[in-house]
Amino acid sequence: MTDRIENDPYRWAIVASVAAMLAISMGLLVNGLSVFFVPLEAEFGWPRRSIALINSAGLIGLAVGGIVMGAVADRVSIRLISLTGAVTIGLCVLAASQATALWQFYILFFIAGAVGGGSIFAPLMALVGNWFRTGAGFAIGIAAAGQAIGQGGMPFGAAFLIDAWGWRGALLALGVFCLATLIPLALLTRDPPGRVRSATVSGPPDDAPTRLPNSLVLVWLSAAVLMCCTCMAVPLMHLVPLIQERGIAATSAGSVVFLMLMVAIAGRVFFGVLADRIGAIPAWLTASAWQTLLVFGFTWMSGLTGFYVYAVIYGFGYAGVMTGVLITTRSLTPPSRRASSTGIVLAFAWLGHGLGGWQGGLFYDLTGAYTVTYANAAVAGMLNLILVGSLYLTLNRRPATPVPG
Repeated sequence: MTDRIENDPYRWAIVASVAAMLAISMGLLVNGLSVFFVPLEAEFGWPRRSIALINSAGLIGLAVGGIVMGAVADRVSIRLISLTGAVTIGLCVLAASQATALWQFYILFFIAGAVGGGSIFAPLMALVGNWFRTGAGFAIGIAAAGQAIGQGGMPFGAAFLIDAWGWRGALLALGVFCLATLIPLALLTRDPPGRVRSATVSGPPDDAPTRLPNSLVLVWLSAAVLMCCTCMAVPLMHLVPLIQERGIAATSAGSVVFLMLMVAIAGRVFFGVLADRIGAIPAWLTASAWQTLLVFGFTWMSGLTGFYVYAVIYGFGYAGVMTGVLITTRSLTPPSRRASSTGIVLAFAWLGHGLGGWQGGLFYDLTGAYTVTYANAAVAGMLNLILVGSLYLTLNRRPATPVPG
């Protein structure tokens, strides 16, 4: 069965379609709303923390939906799951273009995250891992690079749409674009040959890859990703407003994020290859340390050129964090429960994204600056390093040698 999958060229079509779906869906849900902060604030006068909570609602939806849809994806056709996600995201964004109250944005983006993003991210990342028995780090790195393209391209493109048609017209155009692209891409997805569904597995999995219980591994990974994604979310959601605070136009501010995430494409693939060579957890630790050490430096920048240069340096290393999370989850969880395990871990990743984005708006409102926001990100990054490092040491601890009688 392994040879059958490894020799099937369709697995690369899976990687390409997953990368494209992640680019569109996650680019919109994770940080695509960052360029809408200022226009919504200008039109409605809402505080920034309340506007940031729109994005957090979507990420909380992703967290809840990832658990539910990840479990469902272990039991039913992946094509049905991905089509559900494609249609839901497109319709919710179209409806958001007509919203007039904060609660409407909250509900719509929660649904888009829970049903839409929950049906796409964890199930499709698990799908890529299941199609590759060897070289999974490289394949997952390519798929994750698609997300980086979207997280850079969506805010950048949306800034121009807002300039041309206003924020309502921009959301309308994005909704149509999602439906026109995600549905055909979802039709390309399919399960690998010989897939074993978790509904046929009773009791503890017999293919667990570590000596630790799967439940303990999931708790450890979930706590770590909560912290690393709290750190990660701050530049993703608040770099554009930070740059605008320096008197720089939204389109130029969006181009900084676009450049950072274009560099992240190479970073995600690089750290995927690195994980294949030195191990998943060491690669994750390396990228996390890079992100943690550099995240606060954005507050020291003042000119557009400085932001461009720093974004390139930061973007390459930060990109490896999500690749490390995904490959580590794949390597430490049993294949028969991979989608559900990935959904649980990523639930805490999205909660971290929501927390990071929300606290960024909160402390900006309280202090009138982003200094505390970015300092909190660095602290969260340090906590993540402690958790990931302790997991690595625990897994590599040698059993005690018996004393000769």
